[in-house]
Amino acid sequence: MEKHIIIHGHFYQPPRENPWLEAIEIQDSAYPYHDWNSRITAECYAPNTASHILDAERRIIDISNNYSRISFNFGPTLLAWLKWYDPEIYEAVLQADKDSIERFSGHGSAMAQCYNHSIMPLSNDRDKRTQIIWGIEDFRKRFGRDPEGMWLPETAVDIESLEQMADNDIRFTLLAPHQAKKIRKIGDGEWNDVSDSSVDPRRPYLCNLPSGKSITLFFYDGPISQDIAFGGLLSNGEVFANRLLSAFEENGAEPQLVHIATDGETYGHHQTHGDMALAYCLYFLENETPVKLTNYGEYLEKHPPEYEVEIIEDSSWSCVHGIERWRNDCGCSSGMHGGWNQKWRAPLRGALDWLRDNLIEIYEAIGSKLLNDPWQAREDYISVILDRSDDNVEKFFGDHARKKFSHEDKVRILRLMEMQRHAMLMYTSCGWFFDEVSGLETVQVIEYAARAMQLAKEASGIELQDAFKGLMERVPSNLDEHKHGADIYVKYVEPSILDLLRVGAHYGISSLFREFSDEDSIYNYGVKGEIFDRSEVGRQRLEIGSVHIRSNITWNEEDISFAALHLGGHNIMGGALSRMEKNQFDAMLKDIHSSFMQSDISEVVHYTDKYFENNSFSLRHLFKNEQRSIMKELLDRSAIDIDTSFRQLYENQYPVIQALSGLNMPLPDYFSILMKFVLNRDMRKNLESEKIDLEELERNVEELRRWPLEIDKDTLGYLTSSKIDELTSQWKSSPEGIELLQTMNLLLEKLESLDLKYNLWKSQVRYFTIGRNYYPEVRDKAETGDKNAQNWVEQFKQLGEHIRVRVE
Repeated sequence: MEKHIIIHGHFYQPPRENPWLEAIEIQDSAYPYHDWNSRITAECYAPNTASHILDAERRIIDISNNYSRISFNFGPTLLAWLKWYDPEIYEAVLQADKDSIERFSGHGSAMAQCYNHSIMPLSNDRDKRTQIIWGIEDFRKRFGRDPEGMWLPETAVDIESLEQMADNDIRFTLLAPHQAKKIRKIGDGEWNDVSDSSVDPRRPYLCNLPSGKSITLFFYDGPISQDIAFGGLLSNGEVFANRLLSAFEENGAEPQLVHIATDGETYGHHQTHGDMALAYCLYFLENETPVKLTNYGEYLEKHPPEYEVEIIEDSSWSCVHGIERWRNDCGCSSGMHGGWNQKWRAPLRGALDWLRDNLIEIYEAIGSKLLNDPWQAREDYISVILDRSDDNVEKFFGDHARKKFSHEDKVRILRLMEMQRHAMLMYTSCGWFFDEVSGLETVQVIEYAARAMQLAKEASGIELQDAFKGLMERVPSNLDEHKHGADIYVKYVEPSILDLLRVGAHYGISSLFREFSDEDSIYNYGVKGEIFDRSEVGRQRLEIGSVHIRSNITWNEEDISFAALHLGGHNIMGGALSRMEKNQFDAMLKDIHSSFMQSDISEVVHYTDKYFENNSFSLRHLFKNEQRSIMKELLDRSAIDIDTSFRQLYENQYPVIQALSGLNMPLPDYFSILMKFVLNRDMRKNLESEKIDLEELERNVEELRRWPLEIDKDTLGYLTSSKIDELTSQWKSSPEGIELLQTMNLLLEKLESLDLKYNLWKSQVRYFTIGRNYYPEVRDKAETGDKNAQNWVEQFKQLGEHIRVRVE
C-alpha cells in the first residue's frame, strides 16, 4: 500500500491598498517595528524562518526548499505586493514551484486562486468567469506555466463555479469534508450519504458536472487541519508528523493520501514557531518514515479518482451555515466582541449589488459603442493589469476597438475597465468576515466601491454616490460613534477620494520638502513639474509652480498650478487649480511672492484663496506615506533641538551622576530620565548609521548595565535585526570575506547582556545557504592548516551560535 502526504498552505490576506494610488500605504504606528507592513512578511507570509529543530538546535531549510515540498496558493494581489515589498521572498516562491516540478514528476506545487478572493457562489456568472480567468492569467504570468489546480476563496463552492473552472482546464480543487454530499464508486448505482463530514479524505473524487465536463475534488482531513490551526499540534514537529501518520488506515489495500489545508500564516504568525514545526515535520517524514511527500497534480496523475462525489452547494470551510457569513447575521464572527451583531452584512451586500447592477448598465451602454465585445474585453483586461506599459495598452485597444480611438476614447475605455475591476474588488471576502462595518477590511471594500462610482461618473457623467449613501444608511454599526454605514462612508471613505487636482496639491506641498526630477512619478501618476518661484524668509518657505500630471492607469491628464507655503513646524498650506490661464498665473505669482517677501502672511492666505478659488490644501491632504515622511522630517528637526538640550544637561550633570555611583546612591528620577533618553538615542543613532562604532556601543551598554535604566528593547531589537539583515545581505554576495563576520559577531556580543529580541529569519536563511554552498569548501581548507580558512570557520560558527543556527 502506497502512503502519500500533502500539506497545503493558503496565503491570501492582501495588504491594505489605496484604490486611488494603486499602492500600499503605511499604517499608523509608533515605530516601524510595530508597522503592519514591517511585520507582515516576517511573521505572516513567508512562512518566516523556513526552519526546523534538530537535536535541540535550530537548523534552517531555505525558503524555496521548504515551499517546494508543500502545496500552496498565493492570492494575486499578495504576490504583486511581495514582488514590490520583498523581491527576495517573491523570487523564492517562484523558484519553489520550479523546484517542485523537478521533485514531483513534472507537477508544480503552486495552485492558482480566483483573482481577488470574492465568494464565488455569491458572484454573478460573468464575475465568476472573470475571477477564474484573471486568476489563471496572473498565475501564468508569474509562474510561467498553466495551473493544474485552483483554490476557491474560503472554499466556497457551487456547481456553476466548478463548471467555469473545468471550462478553463482546471483539473482539481480542495474542499472541506463537510462540503461533500454523497459518494459512490464510479460505475456503481447506489450513492452513500456523507453529508455528516464522513467522506474519506484519503482519496480523490470525480465530480461530474451538468455540462458533461468533470473536475477532481480533494477533501482535506478536517480534524487534523483544525488542530493545526487552532490546537497545539504545531508545538512539536515530530508530534505533527506522527499525527499525520496516524490518519492512514494500516490494513488498507489501495493507495492512500493524507492531506491537510490551513491558512499559510498559521505557520509562524498565528502559531509562533509553527514554521519550524512544519519544516521538522517534513524532514522527519522524508527521513524517518516510508511515506512519500507529493502534491495534488502528481498524485492525481498516478492515482486517478475511482469514486465520484456530489457536493453541498453554497458551502464553505469557514462558515458552518454555508456562505451566510458573507451575506447575513448568521452568528459567525471573530468571537472577540461579545454582544455585537453582524446585521450590517446583508444591507452592505445589498448596496453593493445595487451598485454592481448600475455599473453593468453604464458599462454595456458605453462599452458596446466602443468595443467589439465589452465582456470579452473585460476578460482580456488582465493583460493590461499585469503590464501597463503604453505599448501593451495600445495592443489591448487594437484587439478590441470597434473604431480608431481618440485619446478621449482611450481614457474612457480605461476608466470603464477600472470601474469593472473595482466593482469586483469591492466583493473581496474579508469585507464581511469580521465583526464591524467600520473595521479596516470593510472600509477597504467600500473604498473600492467609491472608486468604481468615481470612475463611472468620469466615464458617463452619471452620479451614483448619493443614492449609494442612501442605501448605506440602512447598514447598522455596533459602535455608538457611528450612526450607520453612510456615516462611516463620510468619515473614512470620502476623505480618501482623490482626483488629479489633489495629486497636484500633493506635488506642490511635497515640493517644499523634496526635489522632484523633471519627469518623476507619484505612485501611479507621472508628473512633469516646473517651479517658478522658490523663496525663503527665515524658516518660512514658499513654492509656486505648475505640474503636468498623467494617470498611468486611466491615461487622463491635467495641468495643475499651485502655491505651497511652509510657515514652520507642521503649519503647511497651499492652493491648487486646474488649467489656470497664463495671465492669471503670472498675477498670482506676483501677488503671492510680493506678500510673502513682506512677511504679510494674511495677504498670502487672501491671494491663495482668491487665485485658487478656495481649493486650499494642507498637510492632512497629503497621501499617508508622504504625511509620515514629512512629519518624520519635522520631528527629526525638533528631536535635534531636544537632543542638544538633553545632551548638554547630561554632560553638565555627569560628574554628579558619577559621584552618586561612587557612593552607591540611587539615581533621582530626573537623572534616570535624562540618562535613559541620551543612551537610548545614542544607541539608536549608532545602529542606524552606515558604519557602527562598536567602541561607543560598548560604552553605552556598560553605562546601561551600571544603572537600573529602562531601555527601548523593541526599537533596539528591531534596529539590530535590520542591521544584521543588511550585513548578511552584503555577506551573501561575498561570503569569503571575514570582516563582515567579525563585525556581526562583535555587534551581537556587545548587545548580549541587554537581552534584546531579534527577528533574524532572513539572516538565518542566508547563513544556512552559505553554510550549505560555501562552508564545506572552507572547512576542508581549514583542516589542511590554512590559517585564514580556520579564522573564517571560527567566525562562521560563532555567528551561528549568536543567531542560533548550526550547519554540520
